[in-house]
Amino acid sequence: MANCHDEDEYSHGPGEVFHEARGRLKRTWHWIKHRLSHKLEHLRFNYLVDTLKKHGLALVVIIVIWEIIEDVLFPIAFIWLGKNVHPAFLVGAPAAWLICLHWLMVPLTWSLWMKTKKVFLKD
Repeated sequence: MANCHDEDEYSHGPGEVFHEARGRLKRTWHWIKHRLSHKLEHLRFNYLVDTLKKHGLALVVIIVIWEIIEDVLFPIAFIWLGKNVHPAFLVGAPAAWLICLHWLMVPLTWSLWMKTKKVFLKD
């Protein structure tokens, strides 16, 4: 009867549970801080100038417009949908700030721009 403690994953003491919850909260906070700082890096003046030198004004405009859509229009749309359609849409407002889609949308918009630019330059 030396050790009556069951090593089941659900039988942790309050101290262990608190320590694990604190660690998860800390990791979540670091993840949120990283996502926000990553988003803000795209709006830094030096980043925009370097992008302008490398790819031109069109790419800078696409990146800035997408960031505005992602950080302003999506949350407004989700809040409107939450108030007028179903309250579950309200979850999308903060999610739009945390979930980063420019890795997908900027290349798609850029390729669409390059294709339409070629069509316009042909004529």
